[in-house]
Amino acid sequence: MTAQILSIEEFAAKTRPGKALLGLDLGTRTIGVALSNGLWNIASPLETIKRTKFTADAARLLELIAENNVGALILGLPLNMDGSEGPRAQSTRAFARNLAQKTECPIVFWDERLSTVAVTRTLLDADASRKRRGEVVDKMAAAYILQGALDRLARL
Repeated sequence: MTAQILSIEEFAAKTRPGKALLGLDLGTRTIGVALSNGLWNIASPLETIKRTKFTADAARLLELIAENNVGALILGLPLNMDGSEGPRAQSTRAFARNLAQKTECPIVFWDERLSTVAVTRTLLDADASRKRRGEVVDKMAAAYILQGALDRLARL
């Protein structure tokens, strides 16, 4: 059981809407999680996983995949502003390779540059307290990433 790691274009060519997509914003301390509907047009924040060990993090993700009839994972790839890949992107790719060993769900990378900044700005505009921003920013960033991928899929 090994998942394929695909580009958004490869994924679009091989798959049709029907099952939900799970969006992930992989941070050093947390994993923001978002879920799409089966039609692939709306992304909603789902939860924030406090990271511990990979095994525990993966176990929770596998539970979410099973509970929500998930057909694929959209994983935010933290590229540098010039488009190059730094240590965080390499760490994200390693996480994806390890997770791919535990699921058959395809994994698709999506450029997540400035997603957390955009979400934080939105929360500031909504006058959310620092505590509230800390509670929701990761899962909202995951929804922002997933929505970007859904919008791209709709155009492919």
